[in-house]
Amino acid sequence: MRAALLEARLALSEGEIPVGAVMTMDGRIIGRGHNKRSMTHMPFAHAEMAAISTAGNSTGLWRFDGCTLYVTLEPCPMCAGAIVQTRVHRVVYGTRDPKAGAAGSLYDILRDPRMSHRCAVTGGVLGAECEALIHEFFRSRRSSKQTPPHAS
Repeated sequence: MRAALLEARLALSEGEIPVGAVMTMDGRIIGRGHNKRSMTHMPFAHAEMAAISTAGNSTGLWRFDGCTLYVTLEPCPMCAGAIVQTRVHRVVYGTRDPKAGAAGSLYDILRDPRMSHRCAVTGGVLGAECEALIHEFFRSRRSSKQTPPHAS
């Protein structure tokens, strides 16, 4: 999770929502990524999607049986779908996402028995640290917004 937090800090330094992810196989990192939606103007540029893509590029695989994906924020439905489709064995996330979480908060796509694949899920790992980064980002965005002048 520490490596995922480093990725999240990279996203924060780039002005992106600070979410980071790493994919591991046999205890070593095979893929990593962080949010880049604003930078790339691509709505699909989530941390999980980047980590899955780089893992595929580095291994030549598209199935990640036996792999663990670490992500600082609970995956959204889009990312949960990609995780299921790529057969990731386990997902470990830092903080819950009550507005869009698809690993138990709002939906439970990763463990839904109707899906073709199910993942083991562990939440709350370094959760306070992951949540603090998200809060820092949104707090700084709110404080940097200027109030429009009042009409006289």
